[in-house]
Amino acid sequence: MSKTGGIIHLLPDAVANQIAAGEVIQRPASVVKELVENAVDAGATSVQVYVVDAGKTSIQVVDNGQGMSETDARLAFERHATSKIREVADLYALHTMGFRGEALPSIVAVAQVELRTRTADEELGVCLTIEGSKITGQDPVACPVGANFLVKNLFFNVPARRKFLKSNQTELGNISTEFERLALAHPDVAMQLYSNDVCLLNLPAGKFKQRILGVFGRKLDQSLIPVQVDTSLVKLSGYVGSPESARKKGAQQFFFVNDRFMRHPYFAKAVQSAFERLIPENETVPYFIRLTVDPSRIDVNIHPTKTEIKFEDDHEIWQIILAAVREALGRYNAQPTIDFDTANRPDIPAFQDNKDIAPPSLHIDRSFNPFRASGGGSYGAGRLPARSDDWRTVYDALTRSEAASGSETVEPSEEEQTLYTHLSQAEQAEWEKSAFSEFFQYKGRYILIAVKSGLMLVDQHRAHVRVLYETYRRQLEQRHGLSQGVLFPQTIQLSLSQVSLLERISDDLVVVGFDLSPLGGGSYAINGVPAGTEGLNPTALLQDMLDAAETKAAEVGSDIYHAIAFALARRVALPVGQALDAKEMEALIEKLFACATPNYTPDGKPTLVILLQEKIEKLFD
Repeated sequence: MSKTGGIIHLLPDAVANQIAAGEVIQRPASVVKELVENAVDAGATSVQVYVVDAGKTSIQVVDNGQGMSETDARLAFERHATSKIREVADLYALHTMGFRGEALPSIVAVAQVELRTRTADEELGVCLTIEGSKITGQDPVACPVGANFLVKNLFFNVPARRKFLKSNQTELGNISTEFERLALAHPDVAMQLYSNDVCLLNLPAGKFKQRILGVFGRKLDQSLIPVQVDTSLVKLSGYVGSPESARKKGAQQFFFVNDRFMRHPYFAKAVQSAFERLIPENETVPYFIRLTVDPSRIDVNIHPTKTEIKFEDDHEIWQIILAAVREALGRYNAQPTIDFDTANRPDIPAFQDNKDIAPPSLHIDRSFNPFRASGGGSYGAGRLPARSDDWRTVYDALTRSEAASGSETVEPSEEEQTLYTHLSQAEQAEWEKSAFSEFFQYKGRYILIAVKSGLMLVDQHRAHVRVLYETYRRQLEQRHGLSQGVLFPQTIQLSLSQVSLLERISDDLVVVGFDLSPLGGGSYAINGVPAGTEGLNPTALLQDMLDAAETKAAEVGSDIYHAIAFALARRVALPVGQALDAKEMEALIEKLFACATPNYTPDGKPTLVILLQEKIEKLFD
């Protein structure tokens, strides 16, 4: 080891700030979150957020909080400078959103920032300009009480990070999602969001339910069930959706603890458990639940984003959430109705008291003889087969019948079996198809076909999904689809984040056959739907497309094509239980084996299985 010089050295402040900023400031939405939370901590009752080019050009947050003095304004941009805590014990009694003192230093490390702020007891405020953690200007300025942060050219000095920012629609969607969480967490603060000078969301201060409907639309009001409970451990309030509002994807689900948004899969399981047997297994309901707990019994200092929170009494709170939701469902009679199958029920006539009641009559056929070959009475005639004294004739006829039926499923020769083993899946399917004979439907779900190697069972729903998927995927890639106008256009209300998503995939939706008209305020009129979707709910169909695209985080166009085509195919495909005649079954099977991958659905589930002849025969050994 060298005695003259060491290899360990301190990083310059600018480098250390950029490294720390990588954890706190990940994208423009992170800037919006930190600045709005600071505004709320400052006692603001009104917050306006302005973004240009989805925050890549500029982000401006204006609040009417208490503001900062000139000294505090300069000190606020120093790392670990904060007014929220003073000692370690304060970490366990937090009543503010921020406390680390890392947000503002992280922002100024990777952006050009201008701050205008003034307190109520000062006549003039101060204007600070900072670039890359260095103060480049400080001047007195006339401004209202509060703070006005202008963040320009985010990641201007970190080109690698700026290069990996997504498209404007995606980044604006992230900003919208973050803004929705903040707005729901603080319904008593008026908030506005502007994008390129266009107001996207204007939320006045009000009650929690008013804020929910302001963000997600008033149609949600019909399915919200209030939840309220107050215990020594936790005070719980909010709303859960009715069982009818359950969806497979995209349900709005929010937990807040002490007015802070959090992710908590364990508590989410409690809500889901309360709906057990009320909704299908693969569906979820929306919920908006606020928890108020003693700050000393939770730890929010887990992750820089502060969305992961540890609870000291998580098992007890889980039980409280479960009981509260179940009580709410019972109180508002949110129970599923029993839908009896009335397809083959007997026709019971209504009682009429103006008619004479006669006893039932009994008719006896005294000429009936069950041992006679052809019965003489009406009841016994033809009910039993004719008696034959020659058993050899019956046996020979049965043997001929078995021989005839056996010829339909002759085992492949050794040469054919060797060839079959070395074929690809598509070639095997084509080889099997060459032996198709008759088609039979089993329980309204499976199509049974006798093939060379045995018995093929095809799931008609999955097979139709594969056929439709390739059709819609081809339309998207060739930019050619057919639209069918609706007689009465329907309206769909979307949240702010869903509007951004819709704008991102609007061209693909038009190609596949949707005709949409914006009505303002997140509402859209559905004037046309893809051809072949007759009888389906247009709003539910479009919502499925958005939910599928939302789960696809990738930006590659083909991935979006897959999400849209697959969601549309699943919605339009033949339902389980749909009766098909022989021609319809044959047409479906022909289309299935014309697909590039007939054996599997787009999500990898098998569409068909083959019971080999030798295995069938072993069942009877």
